[in-house]
Parts: sequence; structure tokens; C-alpha cells
Amino acid sequence: VYIPGQIITFVTWHIHLFRSQTRLSCPVFSPTANQVLLGRETPKHYGITSPISLVQAKEADLVLTHRLTEALKPYGVFEEELELQRRIHVLGKLNTLVKEWIRDVSETKNLPASVIESVGGKIFTFGSYRLGVHTKGADIDALFVAPRHVERTDFFSSFLDKLKEQEEVKDLRAVEEAFVPVIKLSFDSIEIDILFARLALQTIPKNLDLRDDGLLKNLDIRCIRSLNGCRVTDEILHLVPNIENFRLTLRTIKLWAKRHNIYSNILGFLGGVSWAMLVARTCQLYPNAVASTLVHKFFLVFSKWEWPNPVLLKQPEDCNLNLPVWDPRVTPSDRYHLMPIITPAYPQQNSTYNVSGSTRAVMVDEFKQGLSITDEILQNKAEWSKLFEAPNFFQKYKHYIVLLASAPTEKQHLEWVGLVESKIRILVGNLEKNEFITLAHVNPQSFPGPKESREQEEVSTMWVIGVIFKKMETSENLNVDLTIDIQSFTDTVYRQAISSKMFEADMKIQAMHVKKRQLHQLLPSLVMPKRRKHSTEGLRQMNDSSLDLSLDSDNSMSVPSPTALSAAVPTSTPVKSGPLGPPPSPIAAAASQPEIQASTMSPPAVKRPGSPMQEERKRLKSDSEPNNNLIISLSPQRMVSTDLSDVPLLPANPIPVVKNSIKLRLSR
Repeated sequence: VYIPGQIITFVTWHIHLFRSQTRLSCPVFSPTANQVLLGRETPKHYGITSPISLVQAKEADLVLTHRLTEALKPYGVFEEELELQRRIHVLGKLNTLVKEWIRDVSETKNLPASVIESVGGKIFTFGSYRLGVHTKGADIDALFVAPRHVERTDFFSSFLDKLKEQEEVKDLRAVEEAFVPVIKLSFDSIEIDILFARLALQTIPKNLDLRDDGLLKNLDIRCIRSLNGCRVTDEILHLVPNIENFRLTLRTIKLWAKRHNIYSNILGFLGGVSWAMLVARTCQLYPNAVASTLVHKFFLVFSKWEWPNPVLLKQPEDCNLNLPVWDPRVTPSDRYHLMPIITPAYPQQNSTYNVSGSTRAVMVDEFKQGLSITDEILQNKAEWSKLFEAPNFFQKYKHYIVLLASAPTEKQHLEWVGLVESKIRILVGNLEKNEFITLAHVNPQSFPGPKESREQEEVSTMWVIGVIFKKMETSENLNVDLTIDIQSFTDTVYRQAISSKMFEADMKIQAMHVKKRQLHQLLPSLVMPKRRKHSTEGLRQMNDSSLDLSLDSDNSMSVPSPTALSAAVPTSTPVKSGPLGPPPSPIAAAASQPEIQASTMSPPAVKRPGSPMQEERKRLKSDSEPNNNLIISLSPQRMVSTDLSDVPLLPANPIPVVKNSIKLRLSR
């Protein structure tokens, strides 16, 4: 009998709520029978269940933890004391600036002098800095809390003007229309994002605790969203047994996730707050364990977790403020969430609503591999460095979809690449729904896109999606048409760009099908090494030093690995900061005329002059096969190599294509 998936999830959620009072959702973690029979008093614990183990750390665990700390140091995850003091100094100056400005605003609104002196106002931090796990060069997330007489319009007008007057402030910009409005700036070379929340209080006390749910009464929804980051961060710190063990474990897991390319909320993996909550849950289950043990238990717990049972750090509470909270019993859309991790502060939300079937499968597989590696480490059969070895994404799959976003100028590209990346998870979802596709795995790293000619000035960014097709059993060949999957994605991007008045005539999206052996012709040679001429061998092992991810960013900013810290390897840039920056220094690469189909997706209503490549396509298209049906055969062909600079060109003579069409024939 067929039962819709959402009903299964709904029933499972009820079962979890019942189970959660006594044990974990994984049956292997039930309390022992001896504990029940002996009627032992349950010790005070954190979270919604009793701990799995209360075993104290042994000498061997402390030794392994010391080795872990030493293994982390080369990756730059610890900030030096001098830099930390500079951050504290900058935040102090910013806090003083806030108080001065609030006094000025209070005077202009004719408040009594006695009130002006005590009105207060404060800067709170949240995110990785507040959790104590920020890395070198990471930005600071801050919240400006103001009393009720200070308006949001004041924050984005006179406070912005006051910031402009400060010598230390650079790159100042306001994003007032964002879902969570923010002012971005660089204060004495430290990047800071400042949110604003106006509380319904006459004065802001020095000992204000933002965890107090009563503060949310009568607040604007934008203020509630701004407060949420601080409230969640503070709750996490209050819900772990040992903060230092939590911090070292979280540093480890974040570095591992970035190295393994599964750290990106925007692309359907997990972001910083989600990883923090998973680590916090592990700490609750093993309250006396040190970091080396907690890392191993992290992989043990979440490789066996029965998704979509939610991860909860505390029992959800209803504050009767009528704010929307995550609850599949009430909200039908919540029943479709595949990997729910619920924030502990009211209003509770799922921090992983972007996760898809493919991204969850990839992450669970990485959890299992992490468990295997940490098993070896605890048995002294491997070193911690093995956990941080980056896998070779470009050797993992036989087929890839390459996505390019291009714009004529750097400024236009900044906005365009951000919009496209924010929608890539839609493309992944479309590919997953294709009956012939088993998995679509997007690499969170982006790369400088190839150019059609050396004279081309447009800026482009490229993403690579690994695809697994279902095995063929009944037929020799399988025809797969991805046209509709990709067209619906590009239509969504263009519609939003046009509705937000961001679209310019030469902003483009291109999609190409590429086989593994052809990737080196599109990717920078820092990622894909040079192929030997006329070689029939597969690609050599990729130099993973150019793929390190250790900066603290939900969008997976990359930095050099320990083996390349002095080599000044260029880094990819997250969406919130712009594009990839200048291309790497020229390094020899190889290219040929591959079996690649490039499909330019553009909005029907916009006419734009054709590029030389597009004109050539039109000419070739007239000579293509009847009925405009293009089939790409994936059979091997001879490879011819020539030297190019590090940002490769597109092939000079691409296969003729039907516009907006990607069709494949898969041979047995």
C-alpha cells in the first residue's frame, strides 16, 4: 500500500515526541536495563533525554585531545591573543559609539536629562565569535539593541552618518531591504555585520539577558528576526555541560565539514549554527567526555540518527506570542523537511530547511566515513590529520553538470552570482526528481568561469554538480533529457532578477554536461593538474591544497591548506562578499575539443546581441540533425592537448546544440 512520504514524516514526529521523554530516536541508545531495575535516581542532565554515558575522561583521552589540538593549529582555526584583544578593543569602541549616538537621538527627541543619562543601549555579539570558535580573519556578527524611542529609520540614517565620520570605518554599506536588515562595514580592518533590534523598554539595562522570552512582546517581526541570532547562540552555550570541550569539538567538526565540502547552508548542506547544534547535542549525550571522545561520538550518533526525526536541544516551549514555530503537526510544509535541526530559542525554527535528499545522503555518507576514521584514530591506527584530508570531488563521479553565471561588469557580477548561487539548490532538487537520476551533489566551492576568448571582458563564476544516473538493466542505451529540469531553474532565477530590478541584458546562465575526463578543460589548473599529451590515463590525483576550507563562513570561503599557507593560493569568495576575485597566477593546463554541450539559459522577453560563440552555434544548429533532437554520446574519444593559462577557454568548436537543451545518451 502506498503511503505518502509526508504522512510517514508526520507519524514519525509523533513517535519521536513520545520516545524523547525516555530515550533517543535511535534504538541503540536506550538506557540500560540495570539502570531501570535498580531504580537509580536520574542525575541532572542537559537536553530532552538522559545522557548515554557519564564515563569520565581517561589519560588516553586527554592525550588524544592534545594531539587533536596540535593537528588543528596548522589550519588557522585558532586566533592569536593579540588579534583577539584587537577585536575586543574594536567592539569596545563600537559600543561607545552606540551609546554616544543614542544620547544624541534622545536629545533630539526631547527626552528628560535624567532619562538620557540612563537610557543605555548595547552591542551584543552572536555567531562564531560569541560561541568562541571564530577563525583568523573571520567577521563578527553583532546586534545593536536600542530602547523604544530609537526607530529603525534612525539606525539606517543618522547612525549610518555617524559611522561615515569615523576614520576606522571602511566599506560601509546598508542593506535595509534584506530579510534581516543589516549594516556591513570594516572597522579597523575587522569585518562587522550589525543588525538592529528596538525593544519595548524605556531603558536598556547593563545586565540585559536576551534569552528572556518576554522581550519579544509587541516587537516588530524584523526586530524578532534580528534578536534570533543572539538568542539561539546564548541558548546553545547554556545547554552544553562544558563550554571548552564544546568549543574544541565544534572547531574540529567545522574544519572537517569545510574540508569535505559539506559546509554551506545556502547550497543545501549545513551552516555554522546547525553544526553547532549537532555538536551541542553530542555534548549533552556525553557530558563528561573530552573533545577527542566527543568528535568520535558525534560521528557515531549522527551516522545512525533516524532522520527525519528532529534534533532538539531542549523541549519546545510555547510563549503564547502567536509567532510561527516549527511544528509538523500544525504546519504542513514542515512535514517535508528531511533533516530537521531545531533552534532552541523561541520561536523555534528548523535551521536546515534547505537540505535535499541528495545533500542529506552526501552528509550521512561523510558521517559514516568520519566514524570509520575516528575509530582508527582512537585505536592509534591513524593520526588526526587523516580526518581533515579533503576528498577528490572531481574524481568521485563519472558525470557532471557545470553551471556558469556571467555578467559584463564586476559590479553586476557581484549581484548576479549571489542570486544564482542562492537558487542552485532548486536545480539540485529538480535533478533529484528526474526519474533517471539517483543523486545530484553540488560542490560548495565556486571557480572562475572559462572565457570564450582572451579578449572577453565579462566576469563569470562556475559551480560543478556531480550526477549519478540509475543503472541500466533492460536497454543498451538510455536517453536522458535534462532540458526541463534546467529550464525551470533558470526561469526562477531570471524571474527574481527581473522582479527585483537587478537584471541587466547581458547577465547569463550556462549549463554544460561534462564527463570526468573532460573537467580539466574547464577548471583552473590549481584544481585540476595538467594532463600529459595523448595520455589515456585518468586524471592524476588533484592537489587538494587548493581546496581547503577553514575560514568561518556559511558559504564555504576557502583558504590555503597548511601545506600552501606561504603559496598565496587565491581563495573563492562567499556570496555575501562578492565574486571570486582575480584569477590565479598562470599555470599550465591542458585543453581539447571535448564532448561538451553548453546551453545558455536566458529570459524569453530579453533580446541581446549574440556573442561570436553564439553566432557560431546558430550556424551549426542549421546543420544539426532533424527535429532539433540533440543526443550526446558518452563514448570515449581521442584527447588533444594544448597549453592554456589558468582560466581556460571554452572549446573553439562546441557540439551544435538546441537552445536550452541538454540531452544525454548513456551507454551500458
